[in-house]
Amino acid sequence: MTASELLAQARTGMKRMADLPEAVKPQTLEAAYDVQDGLIPLLLAHFGGGTVGYKIACTNEIAQKQLHVPHPFFGRMLAGTTQDSPGELQASEFFMMVMEAEFAFQMAKDLPATGVDWTREQVADAVLGVMAGIEVVDSRYDSWTTMGAPSLIADNACHGAWIHGPLVTDWRGIDLAAQKVRLVINGKLKDEGSGAAVLGHPLNALTWLANALNARGLGLKAGDCITTGVTTDIYLASAGDRVEADFGPVGHVELTIG
Repeated sequence: MTASELLAQARTGMKRMADLPEAVKPQTLEAAYDVQDGLIPLLLAHFGGGTVGYKIACTNEIAQKQLHVPHPFFGRMLAGTTQDSPGELQASEFFMMVMEAEFAFQMAKDLPATGVDWTREQVADAVLGVMAGIEVVDSRYDSWTTMGAPSLIADNACHGAWIHGPLVTDWRGIDLAAQKVRLVINGKLKDEGSGAAVLGHPLNALTWLANALNARGLGLKAGDCITTGVTTDIYLASAGDRVEADFGPVGHVELTIG
């Protein structure tokens, strides 16, 4: 079996693995993204629908330290695992449910591969709006924090699901770096953060993605949604939890876990 097939089997069959076999385990970032490219069609065949955009991982120092990965990486988000807030998920369908409160963008215009880096201003001009969101991080590996970047990238950057609020198109006047984010668990404040936690500003994270895709001959497309990384400390949720994230004028998102 290929690495893509093994990871798809682990997710859809709910059988976690210690590691990928050495014969198919990606050793470089490029090889890891190739595995991810092969995994996505297999997941779409199972969950239905298409992709809705991208998730960016490790834009936050907390996440980088936890995963021992000093740089961002990305995965794809799927329509079949995306919900509008208020959302509801079943704990039995995940190996783990790590809650991450994240700013997300939706693109108004394409940013195609050009071979020349996009500036932050060019990326901002292509944005339609911003959303509040909770990304549910899940991993198909027994010891996900020690796997290293290639294995995590291959596993679709540990993406599990995404719950989002409504799109805010009048976003230019909001200081996203300074905007406070409150993570509330079962009615009690768990942690606070801000958009500054993700590479200094959520737009910096989005610009990183645009250029990371550009380097692979790919590009963002109008309609794509992109989560930009966790703004607070994470929370490992379980059945019975109610998770809320408050982004002030950007919105509020809620998830219950059955």
